[in-house]
Parts: sequence; C-alpha cells; structure tokens
Amino acid sequence: MSVTRSQCANAIRALAIDAIEKAKSGHPGAPLGMADMAEALWRHNLKHNPANPDWFNRDRFVLSNGHASMLLYSLLHLTGYAVSLEDLQNFRQWGSLTPGHPEHGHTPGVDITTGPLGSGIASAVGMALAERMLAEKYNKPGYTIVDHMTYVFLGDGCLMEGVSHEACSLAGVWKLGKLIALYDDNGISIDGKIDGWFTEDVAKRFEAYGWQVIGRIDGHDAEALDKAIAEAKADTTRPSIIICKTHIGFGSALADSEKCHGAPLGPDNAKAAKEALGMPAEPFCIAEDVRNAWDAREAGAAAEAAWNALLEAYKQEHPGLAKEFVRRINGILPVGLDTVISNFITKARDAKEKLATRVTSKNVLSELVPAIPELIGGSADLSGSVGTKTASSVIMNPETYEGNYLCYGVREFAMGCIMNGLAVHGGFIPYAGTFMVFSDYAKHAIRLAALMKLRVCWVLTHDSYAVGEDGPTHQPIEQLNMLRSIPDCVVWRPCDSEECAHAWLAALRTQGPTCLSLSRQGLPFLDKGREPAIEKGGYILRDCQGTPDIILLATGSEVALCVEAAATLEAQGVKARVVSMPCCEVFDAQDEEYKKSVLPCEVRARLAVEAAWTGYWHRYVGLDGDVLGLDHFGASAPGGELAKQFGFTADNVVAKALALLKK
Repeated sequence: MSVTRSQCANAIRALAIDAIEKAKSGHPGAPLGMADMAEALWRHNLKHNPANPDWFNRDRFVLSNGHASMLLYSLLHLTGYAVSLEDLQNFRQWGSLTPGHPEHGHTPGVDITTGPLGSGIASAVGMALAERMLAEKYNKPGYTIVDHMTYVFLGDGCLMEGVSHEACSLAGVWKLGKLIALYDDNGISIDGKIDGWFTEDVAKRFEAYGWQVIGRIDGHDAEALDKAIAEAKADTTRPSIIICKTHIGFGSALADSEKCHGAPLGPDNAKAAKEALGMPAEPFCIAEDVRNAWDAREAGAAAEAAWNALLEAYKQEHPGLAKEFVRRINGILPVGLDTVISNFITKARDAKEKLATRVTSKNVLSELVPAIPELIGGSADLSGSVGTKTASSVIMNPETYEGNYLCYGVREFAMGCIMNGLAVHGGFIPYAGTFMVFSDYAKHAIRLAALMKLRVCWVLTHDSYAVGEDGPTHQPIEQLNMLRSIPDCVVWRPCDSEECAHAWLAALRTQGPTCLSLSRQGLPFLDKGREPAIEKGGYILRDCQGTPDIILLATGSEVALCVEAAATLEAQGVKARVVSMPCCEVFDAQDEEYKKSVLPCEVRARLAVEAAWTGYWHRYVGLDGDVLGLDHFGASAPGGELAKQFGFTADNVVAKALALLKK
C-alpha cells in the first residue's frame, strides 16, 4: 500500500508534537497547521540537495514565522539533511542543532535566520532579487546556470509588521516573479482571534502591490495546494502570494485556539492528537515507508550533478564570465583591492583636502564600484546626501534587472532586510546609506546581519550634532554606541579620507556587518606619519617626547580638535599624546602588547572626546579619566554654534585636560 500525502504531512506533525513535548517549550500550532503546505512544497516542488545545503542553484526557503521552527527541523530531518532524530529530541537545548528559532550557519539547510516576524519575508525579497540580477548577467543561451525560486511561509504576524509592507511593496515594483509566499491564514495570534486587530483585506493589499494573488484556498487540501503553486510558478512577471486558509493546531483538541500557539499541547492532548492523526504513540517513531517517501537525497544529488555538468560546459563556452561568477558566489574578493586603496590614500595625502567624510566615502566608492562587480549600492531616498551613488552606479531596471544600485525609497528597515537577503543569497556585497539617526529604524536588520555574520556595509552619515539646524530629531546621540553594542558588528568612525579608505577596505574584508559613521561637515586631513597603524583600529596619531602626561582619545570629527588641543598643551609644557580610535572593535581585537603601547597603563590621565553618549568611553579612560561627549539631546542651531554650546572646542579640550592633570 502506497504512502498517502496525509501520512507524510502527519509525520511532520508527530515529530513537532514530540519534540515540543519533550522540550516542554515551543510552538506546536503553526507546524500542525502548515504541515500540508510543507508537504506540497517540499515533496513536490522544492529543488534542493540535502547532501549539500549550500548548493548554489537550490531553491531558497524562508520560514518567516520562525517560531514554527519544528516544521522546518522536521522537514530537514525527513528529507535527509544532517539533522538527526537525536537533534530533534534535543529541540531548544544547549548546544543542539535545533534552537528555538532557525539560525543560518548553525543548522544545515536553514537559508536565513528568522523569528522576528516580518524580517523573513523582507529578506526573501532580497534573495529573489539576487537570483534575478545574477540570472540576467550570467545566463546565456543554452546555459541557464542561475535558475531557482524563493519560497516563503509566513503568518498573520508577519503581515502585521510594518517591514512586510515596505518590502512587499518593493517586490511588486521589482516584478520578482520567482518569489512565492504561502500565507498561513489561520486567524489566530498570541492574543487570540485576530479580527479585533487585523481586519485588512490581504488580497487587495497585495494586488495593490502588483502581486499575483491566489486563493483563499484550503491549506489542508493537497490538490488545491499543488494547483496554486503551479499557478504561482507560471507567472514570472509578478511575485505571488497564496492565501491558505488553515487551522492552527490542526488535528489537536486545541485547534483554532491561541492556546496551542506558544506552549506544548500537554501529554493528554499530545497523545490524543497523535491518535487522531493515525501516528504511533511512541515518541519520534516514523514508519520506514513514510521516511522513504520523504527522502530527497537521490533527487537532490541528481539535480546538483546536472547543474555541475552545465556549469562545466559554461566554463568552456564562457570562461571569463564563468570565472567571475564562481568567484562571486564563493564570496572571494577580486584581486587588486589593496592597490586601489593605496593609490587612493597616496592621492589623499598629496591633496590634503578638507572634506566631509561622507564625501570621502563617496570618493572611495567611486574607485571601488567599478572594481568590484558584486557591490550593489542603494539608499533610503538619500542618495545625494549620503554619497552612495557614484558615477559608476546604475539604477537597477526591473524590466531587465541590469544595474548595480537600488532606490529603496524611505524604507530603512526593509532596506536592511533586503540587504541581508542579497548577502545571504550569495554573489553580492550590498551597501546602502541613510542618516545615522535613522539607524534606529534599521537596527534589527543590522542585528540579524551580525547574528548571521553577513557582509553588508552601512553608510551612516550626518553622525553628530553638526547636522545643525535640523535639530535634535536628526542629531544622533545614542545611536553610535548602540551599534557598537551589537556583537560582531564593526563600527568605523574615520577622521579623514585616509582613515575612510582603510575603513572601506576593512568593511569589504569583514564577514559581518560594518557601519561607517560619517560627518556632514568638512574635516581637515591630518598628518599621521609615514605608516600609521590605522588598520589596527586605534593608533597614535600625534605623539610627544617621552612618556605622555595625558592621552587624548577621539574618533571622527573630534580627532582634529584633540590634535589642536595637544599643540596648545605642548606649548604650555604638557606632554600630550593623541590617539585616533576609528574602530574600537578592531582595536580591542589586537594583542595586549600593542594595546598597551598605544594606551600605556602608567598614563592614567586620559580624556576621550566624541560627540555621542559618554558611557562607552569609560572602558578606555578608567576611573581617573574623563569623557567629553553628549548625554543630552541636541538643539536646532548652526553646527558651529552648537559646537561652542556643547563644549566641542579645542579650548574646552585643553581646559578639561588641565583639570584632569590637577586631580
């Protein structure tokens, strides 16, 4: 007797019930409700190879409602990924491959980290865009080497989050016909039936975005699901959403109730549900014929082998394109970047121009963009202000998918999630810009990039009170150190064009997000000696004879203030060392010998100067030091006037230094 599709779907349900019961923690409702959707997609449509989760031409799968993680872990286990039965039994436990929400880079087969609702569908837009743009550039007649779908499961909560509006709107504008979302329309969220807070017409909303809308269909009807997915795949000019009416907690006594959303069913309900589904009472027991029906290893290996053969033929027919394609999808930077940057620095040293670092960043990008085809830029409707669009930047045309620059509109959060999708897909290094103060909107996307160690570059300009007349709403105070507080996020705040060039080179080499904190106002070029150790994150920019009496530490626009103050102190017989600290994370990673050579323990008088929240700098100045910063909001006035009012003058730096020395 052949295995039925219901039996295959119920295998997912049984494993989810058992794992969540054993963990005494988890979300059974969504896996039970979406199991039929998963069976239709994963057994009959998804192109993947469990033996090689990173095979480039696989279809991408995003579980946007990541709390349904046991759905995904069950799928990975049943189809043949390196996710064992023991891994399922260790769901949500220390060191397991099955954490509470899916984590890319941790569990084989997880294409992107999800859980924070809405971010998954938003990043899927970036993944689908990456596929389309690479296909346009590298596919040639007879050689379709880039050809895969991006599928998303999402729920009511994802559609409530504003980022889904931002990103899905762009998906329609960009005509991402190989993006298909299956919406688990179960009408329940944590607080109960959603008709008290979510009554919009989802179909009309997505029609307005320019999506193909299919359904509402019965999300438990295999035939209806097959037909809907086929219809979605047939329209390559529009992204598609399939509205699947489902029952949360399907098969259990708690079906259609919020009670099964985020807590185990309980022993009695779990037992009854498994009986109703026709599954063995024994935990984690799946019949061999059902396992065989799920096994995707043979088909996956054949699909990858066929693609590898096609790629080898492509290499013979198009050797130049093939070499670049393979380099890009493997994340290898092109040769010669050191030369590009060193040549830029040589010119900057000769010119010694006073420039805003947002301008010097654009100048660096003007050299990098033509040299690195995988760079894809953009901004949140601020291209001219943030300097991300260069003479070599071409706005992406959704009719042809040619170009290397994205106009995201005023959508910082979606911009960040889409950048993450581009990066995690492979073949691109995304960078984009907005004002530093608006990093608040994008913070969560930056955090997820850090968690996944994705190489994305943020150009954050107008980074201090020097924004001036726009006032405190646009003057960042806490944002700089908020970004520094994110693990594995690297923040550079360069003081001039030379440091800015080093920052960009470091960003391109960092496997994780980099934030560049850049000035609106012009900053002088500072002489630093022949070989300043900028690449170490912190270095002695100006020194004195012998052991310093005081060390002045600064970043960005405040470094020049400290250089001027040090000259004044020297004239008064005070030996002052100036340390520029453009990247604290990189400096902290240096060995102790180097760090002590820059900040020797015996020099206890230390003054840090930065136009931001002061709390961060006490780690460097210690109990005997002081910090000149901002622990209050800014004000609306010309930047020069604000500098005087807030004490960011060389005279005030001198006064604070002398006061420290008198302690």
